[in-house]
Amino acid sequence: MSSSEEPETKKVKPTEVVAQSPDEEWPEAWFMLEEVEDQKAPNKLEPNQPIDAAAMRELGMAYWKMDAETYTYPVKSVPWDPTDALDPKLSQLRDDRGYSYADIITVHPDHLPGFESKVKAFFEEHIHDAEEIRYIIDGAGYFDVRDKQDRWIRVHVKKGDLMTLPEGIYHRFTCDDTDYIHAMRLFKGQPIWTPFNRPQEEHPSRKKYATDFLEEKKE
Repeated sequence: MSSSEEPETKKVKPTEVVAQSPDEEWPEAWFMLEEVEDQKAPNKLEPNQPIDAAAMRELGMAYWKMDAETYTYPVKSVPWDPTDALDPKLSQLRDDRGYSYADIITVHPDHLPGFESKVKAFFEEHIHDAEEIRYIIDGAGYFDVRDKQDRWIRVHVKKGDLMTLPEGIYHRFTCDDTDYIHAMRLFKGQPIWTPFNRPQEEHPSRKKYATDFLEEKKE
């Protein structure tokens, strides 16, 4: 190489982000009744008013369909080291999104002390000051989220579903009538599971959510 030639710059391959699942793979979702007698029932409107993946994405939700058949996980592990993941897709998501903590829980009368009171507590409308990530390893349940008009949307998550809810969104959770859900919770940094029950309009995370997803964007 002559002194006038520039040394060759080594090309660094960018990290490949795992693409979200196509619309047809997203969980079934629908507008639900505002007041319910049985939180574990579908509680659909009559006639049913379904919600598509595009509407969920507009609220800041994200979704990946995972392989929950090939890989096995403990019934409970608090914490669970996410670097132990054998599933390459889960490992890539972990690295792409910076998830450094995980735990695994089973919501079922045989595995969760105070099952009924815990499930009722999960159903209180609240926000978090961080993204919420749930990977449904087995079983099923409902995420309820508020849309831009403050209406409840019910999302039926099942085995193999990995869904994220953005920081500051009003939401709640319940298992369905099977009373069983085996789930992994992921977190960036040290986990803080504190729920902030509604109203939280002045909370910084709620203000951030309103700015990012609820306010009309000026062209």
